[in-house]
Amino acid sequence: MATLTVLKYPHPLLKQRAHPVTRFDAELGRLAEDMLQTMYLEGGIGLAAIQVGQLRRLVVMDLRDAPGAPVAEEEDGEEVDRELRRNPRVFVNPVITASSGETVSEEGCLSVSEYTAEVRRAAKVALSYQTPAGEARQEEFEGLGAICIQHEIDHLNGLLFIDRLPPLKRQMVRKRLAKLARSA
Repeated sequence: MATLTVLKYPHPLLKQRAHPVTRFDAELGRLAEDMLQTMYLEGGIGLAAIQVGQLRRLVVMDLRDAPGAPVAEEEDGEEVDRELRRNPRVFVNPVITASSGETVSEEGCLSVSEYTAEVRRAAKVALSYQTPAGEARQEEFEGLGAICIQHEIDHLNGLLFIDRLPPLKRQMVRKRLAKLARSA
């Protein structure tokens, strides 16, 4: 496995739309594994291929260690190893087919350093996707899972969570982030 570089705002690739995956091979599986490793090392709960420079409709997610996730069980008074608690998920060509409700939550992003904001999203989503082997699946998500999958699919469509902010706030945030990028 390899650790990949996460692109940071305002990298132009982050504004592009990812292409559907048509080849389901070992290389796709390696990319998904590398993305998961990168996501874990960066401390994220989701990562889209476009964030690592790949214009493919591929998302990885693991909510196991997210704030509010169930606490790991203990064995003989010892906390279970983090690796054993992981629940990696891989979604190829994900499409939200239905959504309902509304929720507002604080979001951050591995591509938008040191900034979080409240974002309004659907509270529940139905997702159609393929596995890395090309098998078609459908699943429903709510809570943090619904928020995360919507956030990552936004990346595949060239959107960042800051694009969902009200216009004045979005403009202020973009200026602040551009200034930070220039000084880095």
